Amino acid sequence: METTRRSFVQFLGVTGASAVVGCESATDALARLVEAGAETDFRPPGAQEIDLSSHVLNRLTWGPRPGDYRRIESIGVDAFIDEQLDPDAIDDRGCDRRTASIETVYEPAAELYEYDARRLLADLTRQKLLRGVYSRRQLFEVMVDFWSDHLNIASGKDDCRWLKVADERDVVRTHALGRFRDLVRASAVSPAMLIYLDGHDNKVKHPGDRPNENYARELLELHTLGVDGGYTQRDVIEVARCLSGWTYENRPFKFRAATVDFDPGRHDDGPKTVLGHVIRAGGGADDLDRVLDIVCGHPSTARHIAAKLCRRFIDDEPPDDAVAAVTAAFTGSEGNIATTLRALFSTDAFHTRRGTMFKRPLRYVLSALRGVDARTNCGPPVLSYLERMGHAPFQYPTPDGYPMESAPWLGTLLWRWNFALALETGRLKGTRLDAAALTERLGDPHGAAAHLLGRLPRPAEVEVLDGAKNPLALVLASPAFQFH
Repeated sequence: METTRRSFVQFLGVTGASAVVGCESATDALARLVEAGAETDFRPPGAQEIDLSSHVLNRLTWGPRPGDYRRIESIGVDAFIDEQLDPDAIDDRGCDRRTASIETVYEPAAELYEYDARRLLADLTRQKLLRGVYSRRQLFEVMVDFWSDHLNIASGKDDCRWLKVADERDVVRTHALGRFRDLVRASAVSPAMLIYLDGHDNKVKHPGDRPNENYARELLELHTLGVDGGYTQRDVIEVARCLSGWTYENRPFKFRAATVDFDPGRHDDGPKTVLGHVIRAGGGADDLDRVLDIVCGHPSTARHIAAKLCRRFIDDEPPDDAVAAVTAAFTGSEGNIATTLRALFSTDAFHTRRGTMFKRPLRYVLSALRGVDARTNCGPPVLSYLERMGHAPFQYPTPDGYPMESAPWLGTLLWRWNFALALETGRLKGTRLDAAALTERLGDPHGAAAHLLGRLPRPAEVEVLDGAKNPLALVLASPAFQFH
């Protein structure tokens, strides 16, 4: 579904956008801003055409903060990309200090059972939001979000309520820019994943026992080959047989709580055939690694991951040549994620398809907070808006993760507008911005609008903004700010 300015105007009439600014003129003001030409592309202040610096900032980060344009112009786009692809070399102590007090996210898995599960989810979410706003390792945080969706675990299922904290830290964050096979291997033996997709119930104790196929199916369909990756139901069963026997200690407060073990007595140790590859009998725990070697090295996996990365960074429908180039990089680097991304950022499609992607709610909220240089603790009031928009982190119920494409999120516009107003008017407890200081820092009465839109506002837009009671909220609610 193409999201256009007309879609926004139609949606204004359906929702009654007076809620945006709390007065009757809001609908007219926002509609006039749409018609004044708030296009869905990004241009840096003063530029006549879309600028690469603005584009890169809006794709590789959660949105530019004041000063980011100046910095990327100073060091160059290529140097900025190189910097972001090497997060360990970026000094992020400022962000670390902001999250240091969230002690639960650093606890060993076994000790997480000592905490209320609701607190763990709140703490994990707040850390994610704080790092999204304040981390200098922006591409790393974007990729953490990507892989958290790709290897989705709903935090509300059974012991996932406690163990998702460890999964996010030890699996997703540890391998977000590393090697794909290492990421999938860590996920396969994550206590949270074993619970979520019933891997701990996958046991074959007696001849004729049928293995639990849940994790095996999602490993093939979602995590590696893709739904059209060329596997059969027989392959699902054979993979499930290979993965039988992995379990974990699920008794809280015991010595080995949350410890993953392989139980030979629960494993089908006979011969198997996966995607045409014979796995000999007697492999035991090594069957897991044989399966991962096969599926992570399969051409369908390279295409599936490449296409998904292209949909995240290029367009909902990336061109075939871009996907092919990224596939080749993934294959040639043996699944090195940073190398694969470098190839993606070098494609013509990445350079030319600018301002075409509709922001998911999480990106919208983070880009707004970053764009206005808000001071925030990312507490419950911020999360409540994400919940209303249907994009609360770690709460998607099914294994496929939150939708990446634009169409499912168009219905979130009203809550975006209300968030924008609450942000400017100081009605987000724990979040503050200084609009006057922002304007002064950007050096122009309309500098804030130029910074947020990525281009100078046009005369007709200036007229609308000058007469608005809450001009920042109006810009944040405009069609142009919904895209990146």
